[in-house]
Order: sequence, then structure tokens, then C-alpha cells
Amino acid sequence: MTVSPRRRQTAPPREDVLAAAMATIAEHGLDALTMAGLGREVGMSSGHLLYYFRTKDELLLRTLEWSEGRLGAERSALLSRRGGAAERLDGYVRLYLPDGHRDPHWTLWLEVWSSSQDAPEDARDRQAAVEGAWHRDLVALLAEGISRGEFRGVDPDRYATRLRAMLDGLSIHVVVGLPGTGREEALAHVREFLAETLSAPAS
Repeated sequence: MTVSPRRRQTAPPREDVLAAAMATIAEHGLDALTMAGLGREVGMSSGHLLYYFRTKDELLLRTLEWSEGRLGAERSALLSRRGGAAERLDGYVRLYLPDGHRDPHWTLWLEVWSSSQDAPEDARDRQAAVEGAWHRDLVALLAEGISRGEFRGVDPDRYATRLRAMLDGLSIHVVVGLPGTGREEALAHVREFLAETLSAPAS
């Protein structure tokens, strides 16, 4: 009798693992994400997952980078559209803010931020690279709007730093479910701030 060779089990693509991690966070929250549970979801042992990701913090950072890659593509498409800078800036703000309470992407950001003090330097550098991409795109958009006369003559880099700080603060309020600070309220605050500080005065 011929014995067929045992089929070698192959690990799922890493993107499938990261997508499953994000889906778990979206459906059940961050506390429900465990190596054992994620392994069952994708057909891998927790030891196998640890071989690829080393720690849960690394898994979370990789998942955040994967999610940011998708958002980055969406942001690039948004900012490359034709039309006024003000309209695209509003789209940037809407993309930046959480969808609502317990938004999984922002839940990941809160976890990565909270662990960043004890994270290795390379992990902090990767986090900074993600944030830097948002910042550079915003600076470029502001500079374009200023050159077109749509925006006031602010310093694009300094204004971008302040605006992103505001967006981060409001986003935290939204994602933790602080009363009176849902997504629509946050959008209203940002739009009012932009109208008061950035919109070029009517000629």
C-alpha cells in the first residue's frame, strides 16, 4: 500500500491574519483579541502566531500599519481629486475622525499610544512614520490652499500640528464615547475652527 505524503500545512497570508485581528476588535473589542482566539480564527496555533509577531504589541502595531495602509490609499485618492482645497480638507477631516464609539482603527491607536512609552525604538519610529504621512499630506494641502488664496497665509507646518492635535483630542472623545462628543459634534467643532482660523476673508 502506498502511503501518501502528509500535506504540509501552510500559514495563511499575513494580511489575512491582520484582517482577522481587525475584525475581532471591531466585533468584540480589543480585550477579546488573544493569540489563542486569533489562532483559532485563522487556523494557526498561538505559538505559530508568536513566531511571526513575537508579542501581542507587535501584532497590534502590524495590524495598525495594515489598517493605515488602506486609509493611506483612500487619503491619496481623496487628495488627488480635482476641486478646491477646502473641500478636500473637509474630506481629510472626515477620514481622520473615528466613525463612532469603539471605532476599531482608533481603538488600536489608543492601545499603541498607551504602550509606546515602553516600546522599543523601532516600534516608536514606525508609529511616527504613520503619523508623519498624515502630517505631510495635510501640510501640502494647506500650502496648496494658501497659494490659491482659499486659505489665510498661515504657516502650514505649525497649523497642521495644531489642527492634528485638535483632531486627535476630539477623536479620543468620540472613540471612548464621551457624552456629547459624537462624530457629528466633532465635525461641527472642526469646521467651525477652520472657518474662524483658516478660511480666507471674503474680498
